[in-house]
Amino acid sequence: MELSLLTPQQCDLLSSEIQTAGRIVVCCHQSPDGDAVGSCLAWADYLRHQGKEPSVIVPDQYPDFLRWMPNTEKVVRYDKNKDAADALIAAAELIFFLDLGELSRTGAMAESLSRAEGHRIVIDHHLDPTMEGVSLMLSFPELSSTSEIVFRVVYQLGGFSTLGTHFAAPLYCGMMTDTGGFTYNSNRPEIYMIVSLLLTKGIDKDKIYRNVYNNYRESRLRLIGYVLYCKLKYFPELNASYFALTREDMRHFHFIKGDAEGLVNMPLQIKGMRLSISLREDTEKPDLVHISLRSVDDFPCNAMAAEFFNGGGHLNASGGRLHCSIDEAQQVVRRAMEAYKSKLK
Repeated sequence: MELSLLTPQQCDLLSSEIQTAGRIVVCCHQSPDGDAVGSCLAWADYLRHQGKEPSVIVPDQYPDFLRWMPNTEKVVRYDKNKDAADALIAAAELIFFLDLGELSRTGAMAESLSRAEGHRIVIDHHLDPTMEGVSLMLSFPELSSTSEIVFRVVYQLGGFSTLGTHFAAPLYCGMMTDTGGFTYNSNRPEIYMIVSLLLTKGIDKDKIYRNVYNNYRESRLRLIGYVLYCKLKYFPELNASYFALTREDMRHFHFIKGDAEGLVNMPLQIKGMRLSISLREDTEKPDLVHISLRSVDDFPCNAMAAEFFNGGGHLNASGGRLHCSIDEAQQVVRRAMEAYKSKLK
């Protein structure tokens, strides 16, 4: 089974960029998820085995349930260590952008990154990357995750045999979380060959699952019950639903980052459901609402996200944001559902 992705020319260029670079930065998108953090940590581990000392910089906080991953203590948070991060970015001769294809998705880091003089390499699986001035664009939107791409690139470069659990565990986590526990965007047989190879490194995939999905506080479980019983708006005639979390809701349940992870998937358990949307007020910025969309089969979340929510993503998993009140955001959701009703029925 073929796992190679890159052309010989891409392999040569990537290897040359790594070999000649002194200072290297690896970064990802804001609000990092399992795939973003996992792919960055694994790629940095590979670079260390190539004799490099990369700095992993993330724009802001990632969920607590990802802190078990090896080398998270080395990650620099831009929102907490701006001066140090700016210095690392300015000095970098090579910058890897993982799990993002556009500079704006790095949030407050974007200004510093735009000024950086280091060469840029993108490793990503999102549609229509717009990053400018890149030395190498490794974009594979048909693949399950950036973690899968990182594995296949390292495997093709001949680096896999020298790596261990510090490489394999974050990659498995990234692939698992970006496919909802291998429940969507995960039908290609290559994925399971990769999982088999990762298992040869001694990772405990069952424990990784528990670390991510069974590692919440009691208040998060009560939040789930509240959302499903009190907040869920269900439209059986459209096979769709949405729920809206306000700042007041989140204060009541002592919300922390990551508590809403996976909530948007739950309404899809209803028989016949094709689309689930979550809306969440930003905890700090007024009139900012975060949108997540999940669907099944051929319903195009990414098209709806782009048209109505200033976002995008994948066919069955996308996101966006609205600069308005939570009530106005719900009106936009209803208009979006009405506009796409022919595809929902």
